Amino acid sequence: MSPSPGAVAHMEARRRLALATAIAAHRMWRQLDRDNLHQSWLGSVGNVLALVMASQMRAAEMTSPWLNRLLGPENDDRPDANRINSAAFAGVDGAGRPLGGVLMAPVWTALRLVTAGRPIAQAMLAGQSLLDAIVQTAVADVGRAADSVGMTARPAVTGYIRVVEGGACSRCVILAGAEYQTDKAFLRHPRCKCGMEPVTRDHTPDPPSPKQLVAQMSEEQRRKTFGEAGAKALAEGADVGQLVNARRGMQSAVVYGRKLQITTEGTTRRGFAGSRLRDFQKVQGQRYRVSRKPRVMPEEIFRIADNREHAVRLLHQYGYIA
Repeated sequence: MSPSPGAVAHMEARRRLALATAIAAHRMWRQLDRDNLHQSWLGSVGNVLALVMASQMRAAEMTSPWLNRLLGPENDDRPDANRINSAAFAGVDGAGRPLGGVLMAPVWTALRLVTAGRPIAQAMLAGQSLLDAIVQTAVADVGRAADSVGMTARPAVTGYIRVVEGGACSRCVILAGAEYQTDKAFLRHPRCKCGMEPVTRDHTPDPPSPKQLVAQMSEEQRRKTFGEAGAKALAEGADVGQLVNARRGMQSAVVYGRKLQITTEGTTRRGFAGSRLRDFQKVQGQRYRVSRKPRVMPEEIFRIADNREHAVRLLHQYGYIA
């Protein structure tokens, strides 16, 4: 199955760039004066900003050569008309906020922990973790934004597919291979490593589906991505989309005389689980009628089930197995 090797290599090159930038930022963070964190960081943050901006521009510069290799040079009478301006992408985060201000967040985090009486080593690690998320996400977001711009500037590109790594989070896994129009924003989260590949009349990638991606995972990877109960549910045949989406509406309720974790996700008349649960009612603020019956989470199903057969029946009843 594809995505193409070129798309995977492009995504991996961006990942390495983001990681190398974060490691360089770590070195500057570890050199701070622990007795004067704020002033020490003020003296270093300019260098960190310059470092990240340089990597952001490098990430943006990767787009055009990649698209040219993948799709061929654009046949345009004005080849420079839609050239990507890498400098225009640098200096802000994915939300458009000035990066200089965002890079102050790690030191504020560290100072809050110190003020709360936490050990300085713990405070420094917390600040470094946040710095890592900011730096890697800032570089990756610019890369994806440049890819999106580069695709939009090419009339032959009709859309893009989401390229997902095997070690991605559960929310990204269920989006694997999804196809979008070029004007559709790329869904991502902090430290998201996913990328995109263009779709044209002559280039139609055939990426792995979420089910195929899960099948390629080891048991350890499944546990890490979906949790112990989630991995167990998948082994019993649970649908990965139903399993992950269920966690969006989690809450507590009394079911079978016990307080259990339930979800409201998928319980409308149009929802897959709703078609199993039925007994619908109108809820104020909801567009569709919702089942009165609570939808129990997989973790709770395995906790209350008498045996495997019972667990499978419940997984089917609550819409985790088709």
